[in-house]
This record gives sequence, C-alpha cells and structure tokens, in this order.
Amino acid sequence: ERDVEITLLNLEKAKVSHPNFTSIIGDGRDLGRFKDGQFDVVFSNSVIEHVATFEEQQRMALEIVRTGKMYFVQTPNRYFPIEPHFLVPFFQFFPLRLQVFLITHFRLGWYRRLPDRREAEALARSIRLLTEREMRALFPAARIRKEKLLGLTKSFIAYGRRRPADRTRAQ
Repeated sequence: ERDVEITLLNLEKAKVSHPNFTSIIGDGRDLGRFKDGQFDVVFSNSVIEHVATFEEQQRMALEIVRTGKMYFVQTPNRYFPIEPHFLVPFFQFFPLRLQVFLITHFRLGWYRRLPDRREAEALARSIRLLTEREMRALFPAARIRKEKLLGLTKSFIAYGRRRPADRTRAQ
C-alpha cells in the first residue's frame, strides 16, 4: 500500500529495500523524538524481555502506549517450561552461576558459546522474562491474550488502544 509507512526501530540500523520502510537507530525506553500518538500501531515482538529490569520495562511500556494509537506487544511467559532464548528447560530458574557455566561451556539455543565469563553473565542478566501479573501491570488498559502450546501458556500478547489519559510522556 502506498499510503502505509513502517518505521523500524532497532539498536542497529536494519537494511530495508521497500520504499515504505524506514530504519532508525533507537531505544524503546526513550521515544522522545516521537509525538504522542504518532503511530497508528506500535508492534513489539519478543523485545521487552530484553530490557533487563522491571523499571526499564515500565519505561518501554509507557513509551509504547504514549506513541501508538494502538499497540501490540508480545513476550514469552516466564513460567513456560522451555526458556525461549537458550532453549533449555527451566533455564530461567537456574541460579546465575549455573546459567553462566552453561553459557560458557555450550552453544545454547540462539546463542553461541561465550567463553568469557563476564560476557556470559551479561547475557544471562540481559533477559528478564515476564509473568502474566507483570504484563498486566505494564499494560493495565490492555487486553492480555495467552498464546498456548500443548495447553501451556507460551507467551503473552498485550494489545489495546491509547486513551486520552495516556498522553503524558513517561518521565
């Protein structure tokens, strides 16, 4: 569609080949360059869990709601038995020392083996999976849909519309 524009926001610039796509470098926790309600839809798929603290996840959620007339945010469920990044059962519940050991000794899921302990620890700390309660707290006006796999909740999808009260920018 000629009248559709898509803005991709990533930590690194993405190569785009379609004239309606624009790639920009940015951080979802600070969308200050964009006006309230600037986008018809803000779509985020498996990103918010890579913001390492709940407070920073709150900042991202506020910015999503502020800049989008509608929003759709998907994230894996902390309590799904297979951790979706490392693809190891219950990895998210292992002590940090065990996570680091596994990351430094094995190729896990989407990640190559990281022999450097500091890099491995940074990687383990960089992922903070959310619970349903936390997702509801981040997006209180949203509907939360549970994506199921074999009867278990694999991920959560928060979707909703921006309300007039959502106009205040996150501080």
